[in-house]
Amino acid sequence: MAFTLRSALPLCLMLLITACTGVPDGVEPVTGFDKDRYLGRWHEIARLDHSFERGLTAITAEYSLRDDGMIRVVNSGTRIDNGERDVAEGKATFVGADDTAHLKVSFFGPFYGSYVVFELGSNYDYAFVAGPTTDYLWLLAREPQVDDGLKQRFVARASALGFDIDDLIWAE
Repeated sequence: MAFTLRSALPLCLMLLITACTGVPDGVEPVTGFDKDRYLGRWHEIARLDHSFERGLTAITAEYSLRDDGMIRVVNSGTRIDNGERDVAEGKATFVGADDTAHLKVSFFGPFYGSYVVFELGSNYDYAFVAGPTTDYLWLLAREPQVDDGLKQRFVARASALGFDIDDLIWAE
């Protein structure tokens, strides 16, 4: 999930207005979550469209520990129009227990949005991630490509949970 620097302010204003740390109906965060295993680089495989990622390709998210115990989030993507890399840095912390994959992420001041891992590969090789509503959805993986079986599983699970899978954007 990448954010362009130019788009951070509108997103943050939206987060302020909606106080987005909830979980979509039917979505259950993964329990037994190990943040240390989740750290590192993830590649975006699929997403629902949002202005903060529009026009980007080769989107990645890099998670690492900060000195204050929070998680550093560095999202980046290559602009299709000019080939430049857009980078945005934020922070994340757990909404509740740190073994439940429901976090809140901020890219601007005190404004947070939900980050809910609702399915996770046993080897932490893929993650299905939702935001506060069914308007936000990502398939992330450690590698830039995944097999068709995982894609089909993602589509089926997301559809059953009420996400609009017809609007999914797949990484090239």
